[in-house]
Amino acid sequence: MAELPQPPTHPADGHQAGTRHEESDVDIRGIFAFGVALTVVAIVIYLVVGVLFKYLDAREARQDAPEYPLAATQENRLPPEPRLQTNPRQDLADLRAREEQTLAGYSWVDRNAGIVRIPIDEAIKKTLERGLPARTEQKK
Repeated sequence: MAELPQPPTHPADGHQAGTRHEESDVDIRGIFAFGVALTVVAIVIYLVVGVLFKYLDAREARQDAPEYPLAATQENRLPPEPRLQTNPRQDLADLRAREEQTLAGYSWVDRNAGIVRIPIDEAIKKTLERGLPARTEQKK
């Protein structure tokens, strides 16, 4: 197979003879000028916004808060029920005491029907003595 002829190269830099490059590169001065201008504009905007915020803050501090007529009459009014607990630990202790009294004491559930509430330990003893009710098997 025959080799392709190589184009002649410039002996000094190794580039091909007759090739050219673009001689006008990017305008570096223009890029730096744009960057500097952008930075200056950003600093000016930062300062203007800072001054604006300080002005608005001072103006707001000078104004008195408006007194709403409905809010002035509602100072000591309680919210409607149900309200938040003022002492939740004591409320929980009271609830547990009532539950313990219900579980460990005797009381009527329905006096007319003869239904009575008995303590849990007593109910366990009676269930063990009497046993649980079971179904009788029906023959077919």
